[in-house]
Amino acid sequence: MGALHGRIMDTATFYREKDRNAQIWTGESMKFLLQLSSLIDRLNEQVGRAIMWLILAVVLISAGNAIARKAFHMGSNAFIDLQWYLYSCVFLLGAGYAFLKNVHVRIDFISSRLTARGRSWIDIIGIIVFLAPFCVMLIDMSWPLFVKAWQSGEMSQNAGGLIRWPVYLLMPLGLSLLLLQSTSELIKRVAFLRRLIPDPLAPPRHEDDDAPKAKQAEKPEAR
Repeated sequence: MGALHGRIMDTATFYREKDRNAQIWTGESMKFLLQLSSLIDRLNEQVGRAIMWLILAVVLISAGNAIARKAFHMGSNAFIDLQWYLYSCVFLLGAGYAFLKNVHVRIDFISSRLTARGRSWIDIIGIIVFLAPFCVMLIDMSWPLFVKAWQSGEMSQNAGGLIRWPVYLLMPLGLSLLLLQSTSELIKRVAFLRRLIPDPLAPPRHEDDDAPKAKQAEKPEAR
């Protein structure tokens, strides 16, 4: 009887140690993944801040080209190509930044009726089933286009236009940034479901939001 009791206690001790080791390993893994997520977020944050200036460049180039054509009867196909090159740069390289800031289009009628955990589960499924495979597929399809244009030195069909490989490179590059950001968002959603971080989809709170409440609390009670 004593031997049986000893075996039961040993088995229970073994499983407790196993569970504790699993929790430690999982905790360390999530800590590493959250650090990786933060690194990806910083990368797309820097890219997003940089490409904001391209919008100003597009406006200036477009306005300058229009004025030159209308006022001086001068123009350049290279500047016209440069306009849509820069536009492509903004939209393709900015996709990951937009995902980071949660400004992509959502079906608010549905998402507003869900709990925070429900929205996180939908995001997890959407990233794994749709977004990540979509990015991988388009990267695989667009990379050969860039390589072919690079090797052939493909030029614009417009006289005096620009070389084409830089704009082809934007496709796999932008989709890679979006894929990286989807990985970061997936990590944050899982961490939220495990109660390791606050809701990443919650709107940021500002000090101004609490000001009216503070003023209300400071008002003396009416007698």
